[in-house]
Amino acid sequence: MDRPRGVRHHHRKPGSPQLNAAPADQIRLLDLQDLDVRLQQIAHKRRSLPEHAEIEALTKDLTQLRDLLVAAQTEESDTAREQIKAEQDVDQVRQRASRDQQRLDSGAVTSPKDLENLQREIASLAKRQGDLEDVVLEIMERRESAQERAAELTERVASVESKIDDATARRDAAFETLDGEAATATKEREVLAGVIPADLIKLYDKLRAQQGGVGAAKLYQRTCQGCRQELAITDINEIRSAAPDTVVRCENCRRILVRTSESGL
Repeated sequence: MDRPRGVRHHHRKPGSPQLNAAPADQIRLLDLQDLDVRLQQIAHKRRSLPEHAEIEALTKDLTQLRDLLVAAQTEESDTAREQIKAEQDVDQVRQRASRDQQRLDSGAVTSPKDLENLQREIASLAKRQGDLEDVVLEIMERRESAQERAAELTERVASVESKIDDATARRDAAFETLDGEAATATKEREVLAGVIPADLIKLYDKLRAQQGGVGAAKLYQRTCQGCRQELAITDINEIRSAAPDTVVRCENCRRILVRTSESGL
């Protein structure tokens, strides 16, 4: 008795047995495929959440702002030390001028030449003090500017950190939802895969890995829903004459073809 024609012999390795599976199990394969596509979509959505790019951009901004803040804080610290040193210089000149003035006022210096030298030094110290006080003012202005920049940058850092926290919370909430959906679909897949013959699952998983995540497709109105190509009339005739439990494959993409009442056979 001739056995029914199924997939073409050249599509199988020589000597390899024809794979057969109950029509109901082949239909279940489509349900399994739907679940696998759903899991792929969830994984893609998880990777493609807009919050990923948002967090990345904000983190980049935060790094730059923190660098600027450190620079402003360093300048504020440096100018603070400068100011202390400059104020000490002013104080030293002021003390020396005060001592000279006391000597002048005490009348202890009587020599006209010494008096002239003392008065000249007092005048020189007064000019020196004025110059040093101008330096102190200039340093104070730079320090105040650095303090203002540091304060502004501190606020901006806090603002960006808050935005990152918000985006992270939104991302984590989306993760929770998607992971819940994935867990449900995974459980459904485990249950469904448990009732489909192991050899059919093995072939399906192998093809799914080779064919971009789709290992089984419906034959709808003589068209493979996997590669969207209409089958040649000779291929349709072979599939039409194949036994219901014969696992047939698409001639174009090699995916498992599942026959239904809508196949157009």
